[in-house]
Amino acid sequence: MTEIKSSEITPQHIYRDRRKFMKTTGTLALGAMVLAACGRGDSPETGIVSPAGGSAADSAAATPGVAQLNGEVAGEATSFEAITNFNNFYEFTTDKEKVARLAEGYPNRPWAVEVGGLVRNPKTYDIEELLKTYDQEERIYRMRCVEGWSMVIPWLGFSLAKLLKDVQPTSDAKYVRFETVNDPERMPGMRSPWYEWPYVEGLRLDEAMNDLALLSTGLYGEELLPQSGAPVRLVVPWKYGFKSIKSIVKIDLVAEQPTSLWMAAAPNEYGFYANVNPDVPHPRWSQRTERRIGETKRRATLPFNGYADQVAHLYDGMDLSVYY
Repeated sequence: MTEIKSSEITPQHIYRDRRKFMKTTGTLALGAMVLAACGRGDSPETGIVSPAGGSAADSAAATPGVAQLNGEVAGEATSFEAITNFNNFYEFTTDKEKVARLAEGYPNRPWAVEVGGLVRNPKTYDIEELLKTYDQEERIYRMRCVEGWSMVIPWLGFSLAKLLKDVQPTSDAKYVRFETVNDPERMPGMRSPWYEWPYVEGLRLDEAMNDLALLSTGLYGEELLPQSGAPVRLVVPWKYGFKSIKSIVKIDLVAEQPTSLWMAAAPNEYGFYANVNPDVPHPRWSQRTERRIGETKRRATLPFNGYADQVAHLYDGMDLSVYY
């Protein structure tokens, strides 16, 4: 794994500091302005917004100095406030800076996650049982959004593989299908006719069994807030952020490749794999660089978001320009 420098992580005493927050949000606002072209742009052809609202033509490929950034992962830390106030959660809204307000107070207790399908030991877990059964550990991961921005987030959670081993997939199980809570009455974004709700995502079984795949229940040492996908969400750090489905209520082992919400909405733009890949552009913008939230300059995007040593072997022999 590419080592993440300590400078990428916000110490707790800093992220709780209000002055630091104000400085960060000021930078965040600037970042949002810079990213406006890829922030809330509707496709003129479909009216569909990208997973992160993108319609940008990424001009950063021509940014001077990009070549020198290759392999460089250091940068200003992502604050707790930025992580929890700049969110993509289309079930609430497509406006990243309004998600936190709209999601405030969304109930996540009681909460159950049903795990079934092609397994020998199907089970429905209450969230408290998940927290009690699986030791929570901190994983500090980079998160790369498909529209060209990124964060560094100290997640809490446990390996998805542990849960899957406990339910014992049968030999027919080839994929894992995830489903988000379906609650259009309290999630106004789900009234949009552009998408097939509820939000669905999927992984190949060997991807799901990779130790990097995390079921997260918290960040920065605290339980997830509603806007971050409480009470439990997926984190797949080598894939674009939209693969990391939030507020999960159902996990099924299946034989056929699931069709995700984004594959159904815009199949020419969003494939099943969605691995971070600077060599495969989005149809409407380059993926060669990214803007770390809290920074003003762009940095080079790394293959598999810097986790190639851990996951590249999963795709040996595959043409990743075809299986994007």
